[in-house]
Amino acid sequence: APAAPAPAGYPQSGGYGQPSGGYGPPPGGGLPDLDDDGDEAPKRGRRRALATLGGAVVVAGGAALAMSPQVRGLFSDAPTGDATGTVTTDGNAARPSGQQPSTVRTYTEQNESYMGSRAGEALKRNAPSGGRLYGSPAAAAEATKVTVKTVLAKDPIRHLATRTTFAATPKVMADIKRLGIDDWLRQQLEPEKIAPTKAELKLAELQSLKLSPTQLRDQREQLNEKGVDPARETVDATIARQIWSDRQLFEVMVDFWNDFLHVAADFDGGENYRNAFDRDVIRKHALGSYPEMLVAANKHPALLLYLNQVDSRKDAVNENLARENLELYSVGVDGGYTEKDVRQAALLQTGRGVADGKYKFFAERHYLGKVKILGFSHANNSDDPVAADKVIDSYIRYIAMHPSTARYVAQNLATRFVSDTPPKSVVDRLAKAYTTNKGQIRPVLATLFSSSEFWAAIGQKVRRPMEYLVATYRVLGVSPDAAPGFTGDNRRTPFAQGLRQIQDKMRELGQYPMGKPTPDGYADVYLAWTSAGTMIDGWNEAGDLIGGWRKQFTFVKPEKLVAKPPATAGAYVDALAQRLVQQKLSAKEKKLVLAVAGVAESAKVDATFNGAIAAVARTILASPQHHLR
Repeated sequence: APAAPAPAGYPQSGGYGQPSGGYGPPPGGGLPDLDDDGDEAPKRGRRRALATLGGAVVVAGGAALAMSPQVRGLFSDAPTGDATGTVTTDGNAARPSGQQPSTVRTYTEQNESYMGSRAGEALKRNAPSGGRLYGSPAAAAEATKVTVKTVLAKDPIRHLATRTTFAATPKVMADIKRLGIDDWLRQQLEPEKIAPTKAELKLAELQSLKLSPTQLRDQREQLNEKGVDPARETVDATIARQIWSDRQLFEVMVDFWNDFLHVAADFDGGENYRNAFDRDVIRKHALGSYPEMLVAANKHPALLLYLNQVDSRKDAVNENLARENLELYSVGVDGGYTEKDVRQAALLQTGRGVADGKYKFFAERHYLGKVKILGFSHANNSDDPVAADKVIDSYIRYIAMHPSTARYVAQNLATRFVSDTPPKSVVDRLAKAYTTNKGQIRPVLATLFSSSEFWAAIGQKVRRPMEYLVATYRVLGVSPDAAPGFTGDNRRTPFAQGLRQIQDKMRELGQYPMGKPTPDGYADVYLAWTSAGTMIDGWNEAGDLIGGWRKQFTFVKPEKLVAKPPATAGAYVDALAQRLVQQKLSAKEKKLVLAVAGVAESAKVDATFNGAIAAVARTILASPQHHLR
């Protein structure tokens, strides 16, 4: 019988770490059971490889289907094949063989699809255009004139603090002023020299973080009894670092790579492997070499399982990882590759799998034969496992250094740090820095921060839901220690419980670290996150934090946020805004805040704002100044 038609949407060989029947709904209506053992067996992709399909048709008498050289090799004694011929591959209606994916865009969530809207055009008109490179970030900051319309103060120190951290706090602002822009950035680009904070030391309370994949597998039952979910604890730890780490630029880059080289936390296998991927791939290379990061990712069990590479063999090819290596992790959808390139890459990458919790190359599963992918060509005819594996590494490094990859990485970095519509000038400059420095990220960031486009783009980025929540914790000065008298549930520490509650709130808001189920990661443009409901939910959470309702942490009472509160309402609002959003509000905005409290600007108030301090602080945290990064 003919195969059932594939469901509409993303045309892939199989779900990402999901059963072959489909991808599963994203988290939302209900949260997964923390103690669900799941099925650790590898999942099969929906679509069988050309070899399997071809064999079935031949048996059925379908002589009209021409077999490719590699399929003919399965029915002969030929030791190798040739994947570079002109025959068709198993592309589909959405992605015909030989057609460039850029002509058949499938990722409607990608940044550019949002920016093509009418609202996107309005944002483009306010974005800075053009610029130049200066000798240092400080020189660029001093020389750059900000011309865009924005409610944010045109203060380079505040701008640097909000873009390179998860929120400008009084401490961050003071550190930049004390050290200077150049020295503060130099310090942030050497995170290994920055001492861990109290919260980072408390991460030892998350029992699964230091366990290897093998230990996690062997101790699964004991961890379940304690209520420990390793994949969720990986997310918990990331949230803690975003809120409390002093290595803020490093954490921002970890978040960037988690979206760029995305492996979801909630996939079948994430409980054993996602933390190791975070540690050994993302964090190890976040400020280092992207080519080495991509090589490490392609030999890590987490990615191999997530994109079903463990199922791919020379006689049953799964294209998921080969496709995403091109479309998402290197050259991008506009990089010039075709379905034929995807097919040949998938054949080349056969043999990579997982055994006993570790990466293993299975020579008997590996396709042998000539390949040519985007200019990379190799005979690929060695039956030596070490040599064959090195050929794949060479291909991965090749696409990681492809000119299209340089531009794709540059475009994404500029979108993250400059604006939703970054000027072509800065993208070109970053791409050149990437190529010149052989994919090293620190020099690319140094170029970015020395570019006038970065300093001219004040107010051009909006915090996503996760970032809004993290920023709120940071500016309110929440401490990782539990409130006096809080005991918890005797299974996990108060710190661990509190982090889980933050994660659950982020899930409600629609964004959390490593949260998107598909491999494209979260969009990083404002128009992807415009939701009145999400915004109100964030405001409500800010109200709860001001009230100190999460007793797993210690909160500064709202009347203590300003050390010496002014005696008049207007001056108090100014001081509180300076404390929370690092600048004063406009006269119109201040009037609106005072209306919430029901007092005039000149009215006398006490430290509690005559009982309205929580409402006033919450209103300031609902302002554009707190929503923008």
